[in-house]
Amino acid sequence: MKFWIITKKQLMLMLCMACAIVLAVVGSVGVFANSNRLLPIYCVETEKKQIAISFDAAWGNDDTEQLIKILGEYNVPATFFVVGAWVDKYPESVKALSDAGHQIQNHSNTHPHMPQLSRAQMKDEIISCNEKIKLVTGVEPTLLRPPYGDYDNALIETMNELKMYTIQWDVETLATKVIV
Repeated sequence: MKFWIITKKQLMLMLCMACAIVLAVVGSVGVFANSNRLLPIYCVETEKKQIAISFDAAWGNDDTEQLIKILGEYNVPATFFVVGAWVDKYPESVKALSDAGHQIQNHSNTHPHMPQLSRAQMKDEIISCNEKIKLVTGVEPTLLRPPYGDYDNALIETMNELKMYTIQWDVETLATKVIV
């Protein structure tokens, strides 16, 4: 019978190596698991020094006229991602934003967490909002910003089927009021 005598130093070395192996395996599984995740557009590379300003319109309407005025005063175009229910409630604001030269894009019809929906429900949310926007502005949206920034592969694939793009943001201001 043979016995192995392991010193405390050797034991610590073996434990460190075992931990390193476990971490390497777990890390590589995480990398491979995430490599299949589809991503929305967060930013677009350009040679120009510019930014894209966007707003989500889902709830109130108190500052819309002032916002149109400020953006116009400084000749700043913006993209407004609107919820279909907001279009229903404030069609005159949607028209005013569009007439002022701003893009009106899709933010869903009812502001749900999209990954919790079936693909058919996702399509209904997107198509319903697109129809409302087109009815008011005459232009059909090509972009969707998912509510809450919540997306999964099924949403990106659904958007691709609809020949639309999923957009996210890469800088969050968390501003609630525009102060000039």
